[in-house]
Parts: sequence; structure tokens; C-alpha cells
Amino acid sequence: MPDRRPVLASVDALVAGATSREPLDGPGKSGAVLERVTIDGASYVLKHLDSEGDWTLRAAGIPGSASVELWRQGVLDDLPDCFNQPIVAVAYDAHRPTRSALLMRDVGEHLVPVTDDPITADQQDLLLDHMAALHAAFWEKAPRIVTPTDRYLELSPRMAEAEAALGSDHLVPRLVAQGWPLLEEVAPALAGVVVPLVHDPTPLVDALAATPSTFVHGNWKLDNLGIDDRRRTVLLDWELPGEGAPLSDLAWYLAINCRRLPATKERAVETYRAALESHGVDTGAWWERQLGLCLVGAMVQFGWEKALGGYDDELAWWEARVTEHAHLVVAS
Repeated sequence: MPDRRPVLASVDALVAGATSREPLDGPGKSGAVLERVTIDGASYVLKHLDSEGDWTLRAAGIPGSASVELWRQGVLDDLPDCFNQPIVAVAYDAHRPTRSALLMRDVGEHLVPVTDDPITADQQDLLLDHMAALHAAFWEKAPRIVTPTDRYLELSPRMAEAEAALGSDHLVPRLVAQGWPLLEEVAPALAGVVVPLVHDPTPLVDALAATPSTFVHGNWKLDNLGIDDRRRTVLLDWELPGEGAPLSDLAWYLAINCRRLPATKERAVETYRAALESHGVDTGAWWERQLGLCLVGAMVQFGWEKALGGYDDELAWWEARVTEHAHLVVAS
């Protein structure tokens, strides 16, 4: 199948005509390096991706990066109109296969501020409506990029061990290595369900395969989101996209943004379900099963992180949900 979008052969081709280039603040948690670039008087952000220095790219295992593959397949062109998709060009040098780069319109002014403050109910309602619109648009016809198994293994002991063997000094893999053993001490009931799945998520993935699938972003974190002046959602960092359970995006959202939700997790779940129904998806037959499985799955991804915070109300909520739904995995 021919590429729907051209992939340039070098970063030089990507920034041809640039009149200025300046580094932005240091690399993020993944290791990606950013520059601000001016081309024809307009401001862009150039994101350098290199699997030699970026643990998330190593975990995803997609040549060049998942973002390059999304661009090549034209998937980003098929996003609903409620999204402001800032990538305008990508580069991948086959002679330097660990490296790729993305050129993006500078959408910094629209991003959700990186604070500890809750977002507003209006912001959450809009973001969850657009999440549902994305899922509805690709219902049962998702492109195959990152697999559900690799998505569930991204934050696993296997990843942490692989990074340690490479001599990686990235913070997140080190915290993952600390958090999983701690979970068994602070929340043994939760650990008893999710720790086996952290090492082998096959039972969870197989159970989810019997429920509806769609195209998921894989990292619906507020740091990756924004709302522009036309009330479109800006969505960045496509590190784990591909086929998956729609509620896995929602469960990730609940887990990673827990301190910034404007209301209860139950309210967010209700908001998303109503939005999905409004976009034409009937949730009656499969909803409860997939929700339970995806809540378990969220702790396969974030049990380590919750353990590092100690046994608080947040961890207690997740432990209750996981133990309630553990039979869904066992029964499958």
C-alpha cells in the first residue's frame, strides 16, 4: 500500500527555509529533544525522536516512531474535525534508523497549563466528548500500530529491567522498578490481581478482544492536551497509538490525571459514556465488561505509580475496582 503522506528523508529537509532555530527547555520524561523553529515567519516546534535516548520509543518498538507510522498511513488526516492536529511534516532517515523528527505548528498557547490544579468541568466535558468522537470515528476499523500487549507492557518490570541493562538513567523506568515491588506491600489485594498481568497481560488482552475495539491514542494525559480558540482539542505525543479498547483511553485518563479531575471518576465515566452514545455508539451490550477490564488494565499500567504514593484514598479506590472486576480476567 503506498504511503498516504510523504515522509522526508532528513531533518534538514524538514526545516528547509528556517530562519531561526533555538532549543526549548530540556528533554521531557521520555528523552525527546525540542526546538522552536521559524519558517516563513511562522513559529513551529521541531521534536527530535531517537530510540537510543528515548525509552518510550524503545518500549513501543515501531521503526522511526509510532508518530511517523501514523503520518505515513494518513491516520492523522482522518481525525474528526473537533481535533487541532499540529503535525505538518515528519522525517525519518532510513540510514539512521533510530532517529526521526516531527515538525509541528506551535500550539503552546492552547495547551492545558502544567499545574496541580483541577481542570474545569467544562474542559473535562469537552475533552471527553472529543475522546468519544475519536473512538466513534474509528469504531472497529483501527489501524494496527502499537499492539494492546505492548501498550500494557510499556510500564512493566520487563521495561525497567531492559532500561537498567542499557544503563539508562531516565527517571520513569527507575520509578517503575521501585514501584512494582512496593505495590505488593502496600496493596496486596490489588497486587495479587495485576502483578501477574504486568508480567504477562495475555489474559487481559484476550478478554478485551471479545469486546469492541477502536483507534486509541494511548496517553490521554492533560500534559498532552489543549483546547484552542475554536474549542477543538489539541492532542500531542502519539507514542502508543493503535488498536485497543476504547475504555482503555478513558481508564488511562482517570489514572494519570487523578489529582486534576474536577469531579469524581464515576462522573467522568458517565460523561464519556453519554458522549459515546451521542456519537452513535450503542454501549448497552458490552459496556460493563469492558469498563471492568480496562480499570484492571489501568493498574497493570499504573499500579507502580499508585504504590509510590502510599495507601491513600486514590489507591483504595483502584484496589476496590480491581478486586471487584478481577473475575472478568480469570473467567476469560
